Amino acid sequence: MNEVPATAAAAAAPVVVRLFLVDDHPLVRDGLRARLGSMPGLEIVGEAGSAAEALALIGPAQPHLVLMDVGMKDMNGIELAALLLQQPQHQPAPHIVMLSMYDNPEYVQKALQVGARGYVLKDAPAAEIVAAIEAVSAGGTFLSPAVSKKLFRNQTPRPLLTPREGEILSALGRGESSKQIARDLGLSVRTVEAHRQSIKRRLGIEGQAELIKYAVEHAREFGGQG
Repeated sequence: MNEVPATAAAAAAPVVVRLFLVDDHPLVRDGLRARLGSMPGLEIVGEAGSAAEALALIGPAQPHLVLMDVGMKDMNGIELAALLLQQPQHQPAPHIVMLSMYDNPEYVQKALQVGARGYVLKDAPAAEIVAAIEAVSAGGTFLSPAVSKKLFRNQTPRPLLTPREGEILSALGRGESSKQIARDLGLSVRTVEAHRQSIKRRLGIEGQAELIKYAVEHAREFGGQG
């Protein structure tokens, strides 16, 4: 019987997303574990009930994604996210999805600014948490619809981009990755990345987190151009 080469076997193996839970309420963690533990392609590799515990355990657990409460007692989740994404011992840094009772746009903007890739409300349907995990794991971003409405309310249009750049910015704001955008617009990934660089230059934006933040806040202003 022919043996499958190790490299081919590895390539064929399904990708399992390693998830870490951070919330200072045990009942919330129990509920998340019960809801998410049976998801195919997802493995819960650890949990923490405080920021201090999370900082100690996330490095060894090596998760791909951290689902993190915003309102914790010893340190809020946004500050913790900033530490995880900046400290060398946590590199490569996991993607972070914030889980919060608060739909305050200021909290959402701060979370995106420090590098979080998603923001989901605790009272949202469980399907939203699942959708956030799937979107962020695929390289995109995700905001609860209720959060998006507050962010986009009373925005003033700033048509500084070309129609194509506007399409790409709008897609980024919807949580799409460069690969998804390339497929939808019939472009190469390299071309999409070049447009992203151009968008950052035009808007005076430097980092990836700032680009995503701007896209989330302004995507609808450019949607529909083409």
